[in-house]
Amino acid sequence: MRLKAGIWVSAYLRRCTVEGAYATLRRRGAEEAGAIFVVVDRLDGQQALFGPAPQSEIGDDGVERLWTRMHAEDWLDPPSISARLQREIAFDPDIWIIDVEDRAGRNFLDLASGA
Repeated sequence: MRLKAGIWVSAYLRRCTVEGAYATLRRRGAEEAGAIFVVVDRLDGQQALFGPAPQSEIGDDGVERLWTRMHAEDWLDPPSISARLQREIAFDPDIWIIDVEDRAGRNFLDLASGA
């Protein structure tokens, strides 16, 4: 059984705080199973967007959720990230969006092998 999105988000926000990063919930989605997107901001004008990995990437290694970078480049400018998030919201209005500010660009996510 998979953790509810709301519980996972709460735990992730707590983890970011413990690691010394500042994380906030920008958009609350569906409590049970809304898709979650994480924006990592290095505070230098560069950001990265992470979202759920495709089901084909998920193995049997016991990881609750796997993530992938939602763009080919390592880092993008904030308007590019915002535009992508607007497309995601238009597709699924029940998404969660978490903002993480970390000068080192750490994401604290379990990334799929190709991410």
